[in-house]
Amino acid sequence: MMNRAACTAFAAFCLLGLAACNQGDTGAPTDSASPVLVKGLSITNPRLVLAPVKGNPAAVYFDLSYAGADGLTLNTVTVEGAGMSMIHQTAEKDGAMTMTEAGPVALTTGAPVSFAPGGLHVMAMQPSDAWQPGGTVNVTLSLSDGTTQSFAANVRAAGEER
Repeated sequence: MMNRAACTAFAAFCLLGLAACNQGDTGAPTDSASPVLVKGLSITNPRLVLAPVKGNPAAVYFDLSYAGADGLTLNTVTVEGAGMSMIHQTAEKDGAMTMTEAGPVALTTGAPVSFAPGGLHVMAMQPSDAWQPGGTVNVTLSLSDGTTQSFAANVRAAGEER
């Protein structure tokens, strides 16, 4: 398993391949939604976008909303078939776009969180050869209260609507 510094360097290298993914996103939601397993948590528009170069990391995008009594934190995301998954944040620093590992993500009532191109997203490192456009992949969110929420994400080819 790679150490944090190696993963960060690898993720920065992969940014070049994902930079093209930030252009032309319509943000149009799909009809995909997860069943409600964690009370108050809603997941919509889940998708995994394959990299243009086979074997490079894929990106997972989805929209979260939370309407529970107590705030939760999204600690980790696991993508079935990936060697490793990390929550990343894309941001501008010194005039250049950078991608870094993000810390836990706070979920509070009335504050939806979007995992989308150009912002928060999940990097699925060492992607499975079994992932094919038109298929689905299982994604699991691990929350601060010890609960998990799994959902199916549609697999899309590089260049498809994200």
